Amino acid sequence: MSKLPQWVGRLGTGLTRLAHRLESQQADMLGPDGEGDDAARGPGPSEDHPHGGHPSGGTPGAGAGADDGAGAARGGTEGPEGAKSTEGSGGAAGEGAAARSEPPSVPAPPAYAPAVSARPDPVDAVPWGVRVAAEAGWRLLVLGGTVWVLMKVISSVQLVVLSFTVALLITALLEPTVTRLRRRGVPRGLATAITFISGFVIMGLVVWFVVWQVMENVDEVSGEVQAGIDDLRRWLLHSPFHVTEKQINHVAKSLREAIGANTEQITSAGLEGVTVVVEVMTGILLSMFCTLFLLYDGQKIWNWSLKLVPAPARAGVAGAGPRAWATLTAYVRGTVIVALIDAIFIGVGLFFLDVPMAVPLAVFIFLFAFIPLVGAVVSGALAVVVALVTQGVFTGAMVVVVVLAVQQIEGHVLQPFILGRAVRVHPLAVVLSVAAGSLIGGIGGAVVAVPLVAVANTVVGYLRAYSQETALRAVPGPHGATASATAPVPPPVVPPGPPPGEGGG
Repeated sequence: MSKLPQWVGRLGTGLTRLAHRLESQQADMLGPDGEGDDAARGPGPSEDHPHGGHPSGGTPGAGAGADDGAGAARGGTEGPEGAKSTEGSGGAAGEGAAARSEPPSVPAPPAYAPAVSARPDPVDAVPWGVRVAAEAGWRLLVLGGTVWVLMKVISSVQLVVLSFTVALLITALLEPTVTRLRRRGVPRGLATAITFISGFVIMGLVVWFVVWQVMENVDEVSGEVQAGIDDLRRWLLHSPFHVTEKQINHVAKSLREAIGANTEQITSAGLEGVTVVVEVMTGILLSMFCTLFLLYDGQKIWNWSLKLVPAPARAGVAGAGPRAWATLTAYVRGTVIVALIDAIFIGVGLFFLDVPMAVPLAVFIFLFAFIPLVGAVVSGALAVVVALVTQGVFTGAMVVVVVLAVQQIEGHVLQPFILGRAVRVHPLAVVLSVAAGSLIGGIGGAVVAVPLVAVANTVVGYLRAYSQETALRAVPGPHGATASATAPVPPPVVPPGPPPGEGGG
């Protein structure tokens, strides 16, 4: 018989014993619960006991090693025992393969290792102030973008917006007349027609009168201005500034050359002036058209506008609308009265000081009074310049005194008494609104800026009060003992009698 089966049997027996040895070492490393630490398990085969022996000196595979040596000495005398060993080795090898296929568990860190805290949430790691600033920042960016888009839209339809705003101001001025006529039994259409025609006829007559006065006095004023320039030239020649005739002629020559060099620009400016005249006429016609329908169907237009507002906010807007209109009406009427008083008093002062074009200057003062603060300064400066050039330094100084006196009376007496607290706006808000309105819409924007700010102030104040009242209504009222404790207690009624200390007895 060949010795090949015996060699195979011995090889299988050796592999089986090697598998048992590896399993015992893995069991010693993992511990009885499958998890061990460095203190529980002993040194491995590669350390103090290279042959897999225990520290106690015993060799767990000693019997197996003896059998291995005996088997090697016996050679092929095993026979059936060798076959049984081969079968046993196959089963043990399968168990060892199953044990090796399981994923090894991660050992726990040693007790002396430092504790590592978990990373916090990134949202919690950002400071509270930075989070608040970031949220406020992106909201401000959204609001800024919205305002920028709105300004772009308004700039593209600037003529329409200004015309409609002027129509609102004129309607606020004329609407009380329509109301009075209707209370006296005049039909709505007839009352609207009478008020509309009479109002625009009066405004047209005022403009015609100003133009007529300027054209009548322009030659006289031109001669007086030329005489004033000659007086100024003589004064400069004899002044302590030592100005010579050559220097004055050089300045005059420079002015003439500048005018000649910019002839093309002056011509283009004249063409632009024609375009401005066309736009002004278009704006006037559009304002008249809007005013007519606002006077006739103002309430219907307002009711239709309320339908565009979301239903939850409709009640607040419906309450803010009449208050905004009352503010606008009070502002326009008060401004007209104040401007008329300014024009009358300053015009009378100019007339008695013998300043030319006193009536046209008074009309200019009336028109410029619709631009708060800035308009009064510009119209007053114009009157002072005319008086200074035509009548001399003393008359100019007297005009300054008259203008300042009237403006002080206006600011401290007329405006608080006539306009009242309903349309009072802080001077800083007035200056900023006039500046912003002039940048957006020129003179028209400066005129409508302050009334829009006054209306916005009224609307915001009403909506704030309305939201607070709505929030208080939503809170349930007190009940039981709380209601009796918070209920108002009337003051005790003291019976009539003698005061304390004066009774008899």
